[in-house]
Amino acid sequence: MGGRPSSPLDKRQQQHLRGEVDALLRNFLPLYRGQLASSILWQISRELGPQELAGCQLLHSKKLPRVREHRGPLTQLWGHPPQWQPIFCVLRGDGRLEWFSHREEYENGSRPLGSTALTGYTILTSQREYLRLLDALCQDFSGDHTQEEPDLFLEMPVNFPLFLQHPFRRHLCFSAATGEAQRSWRLALQGGIRLRGTVLQQSQAPAALAFLDAIRLYRQHQGHFGHDDVTLGSDAEVLTAVLMRELLPALRAQTLPSLRGAGRARAWAWTELLDAVHAAVLAGASVGLRAFQPEKDELLAALERMIRPDVDQMLRLRARVAGKLRAEVQGPLESCLHRKVDAQLPRVTQTMLKTVEAALTAVQALLAQGMNRLSRHLRGRPTGARLRKEVYSFGEMPWDPELMQTCYREAERSQGCLGQLVAPFGFLGAQSLVFGAQDLAQQLMADAVATFLQLADQCLTTALDCDQAAQQLEKVRGRVLKKFQSDSGSAQRRFIRRWQICIFLPFVLSQLEPSCKAELPEFEGDVLAVGSPALTIEGIYEDVVRGVLLQRIDRELKKALGASHVSCALDGCSETPWDQAGADKETEIQRGTCSRQPGSCTEVQPLCQLPPPGTLRS
Repeated sequence: MGGRPSSPLDKRQQQHLRGEVDALLRNFLPLYRGQLASSILWQISRELGPQELAGCQLLHSKKLPRVREHRGPLTQLWGHPPQWQPIFCVLRGDGRLEWFSHREEYENGSRPLGSTALTGYTILTSQREYLRLLDALCQDFSGDHTQEEPDLFLEMPVNFPLFLQHPFRRHLCFSAATGEAQRSWRLALQGGIRLRGTVLQQSQAPAALAFLDAIRLYRQHQGHFGHDDVTLGSDAEVLTAVLMRELLPALRAQTLPSLRGAGRARAWAWTELLDAVHAAVLAGASVGLRAFQPEKDELLAALERMIRPDVDQMLRLRARVAGKLRAEVQGPLESCLHRKVDAQLPRVTQTMLKTVEAALTAVQALLAQGMNRLSRHLRGRPTGARLRKEVYSFGEMPWDPELMQTCYREAERSQGCLGQLVAPFGFLGAQSLVFGAQDLAQQLMADAVATFLQLADQCLTTALDCDQAAQQLEKVRGRVLKKFQSDSGSAQRRFIRRWQICIFLPFVLSQLEPSCKAELPEFEGDVLAVGSPALTIEGIYEDVVRGVLLQRIDRELKKALGASHVSCALDGCSETPWDQAGADKETEIQRGTCSRQPGSCTEVQPLCQLPPPGTLRS
């Protein structure tokens, strides 16, 4: 094809990138250390705070997030010049894609021809759409190269393509043999992309929460207040994406015009150059974070020892300073919310509510179908082997991309509309939001499946015939559906609150930046007197703004949910970040106790033990 530079990065360029990574870490790590302290204070305050009366009804699935391994033959466009060549592709359970020359190389444990983590990729199945994307990459830099070679790249039709595009990495071009194979690969790859992307968002560990907050603060210091998809991936991948966005304008201006090739050939060369830069930055970020790991572990332990004995005093001081700050900023804050937020908040709330409700309704329907199918099989007097197979299939439902696609598609339907609604607030993270809704659907399905299997295992004995066993399963089915409805309602409200904060809080902070931030130094003395990195005046200020914004969000949620839901609309929610919902709760089933509240696990009395242990456990 003639579009690849002979040496993507020379020594001088590599050294320059190392310097850029070092500078990023020097600026980022102090913020990270501060947020680690805040995160430890948050965690301890949650432990010591009042426990919620109503916990989760469903068991929490102990299975780790994963994708189902997928493998099979494909053809790939690779080489120089690029040509379509047969390969054997494997999607690993951790969302890593590998490809081999032949199936035998995979089966023999040979090293793959290539591999990639799927973080940040998007999938295109239209050749025309992909060619338009390539054409747009270099359209501003046609220069004098248009006659260098004919633009024949990818002109031959591809029947069942799978184009994996990444903003900072080499594109991957595959083709399947049939439409059915294309669909199965597309669903599997989408699952891998989501799994890799939401690894930090799904974590409630203090270090993960601190890292995401530090990234937000770092970008705010750079003048970027909006939320976008830069936080998809691991910590090293997120830092890499942040730096790549900073480097991209200069890289385009300095390098793109000099690339050889014309049109799409040059676009392909550009993606290869970006891939080399991305790899160098990722390697540097990984080394830097690994070097920081021992210090981070020691810091977390030291913060725990330092904060826990004085946590009551620190929280009282925080509340006192927050009260003073609230009185100071209340006027400008209320004015900003009234002028900028209130008009759009109802539409955003309704759109998000509709999206999540549709996804969770699809989960409930799928769950009910799965439980009904097990009951029917029991009535049919299956063999032990057949029953075990059906139970295994039921237990695997949350990780079956074909089955779950109905639920995932519902989460995607409003992405374009919601993106338009929130774009004026600088929110460009619609993909992260959709991934979050899909993760929520999958987790609730996994919890419901785990609960059904455990309760079924408790109530079935060999003393029951198949019809009686099926009747017991139908009772369990009703109990699980009630629990699912309770948990899905609570999870839905937590999800909407969390993402509305992501949408509106950075925008409101940016609007208040010129005026309110100037008032903060006069309150700093009280905080500095404590001498703890867990309390900062900037952090308390953001908490105050967040609390007032949450009052608006909660009020709108109550309207949207209706009077019948008002009493439980904000369970697990608080105006302060110290009581944010979302941490794992111990369920009554796990504790082995039952409350007398309607809908609690008092309905799920263990009926009897199953002599063949674990037949109905996944």
